[in-house]
Amino acid sequence: MIGEIEIYGVYFPSLLILMVLAFGVTAVLRAMLGQLGFYKLVWHRSLLNAALYVIVLGGFVVLTRGW
Repeated sequence: MIGEIEIYGVYFPSLLILMVLAFGVTAVLRAMLGQLGFYKLVWHRSLLNAALYVIVLGGFVVLTRGW
């Protein structure tokens, strides 16, 4: 994973970009799980959402490690 990404002269940490991307993907997944009724089977919805975000962010970090 590279250290910084430059967008129009502004440098952003690459982790920040990955966190925003993971948040968007997680929002889509949460909407899909809500439509499917999966949250009725879950004991603590907030913990599941936090764990889902960490898993998606970790996956993005692993996928972009070689760039």
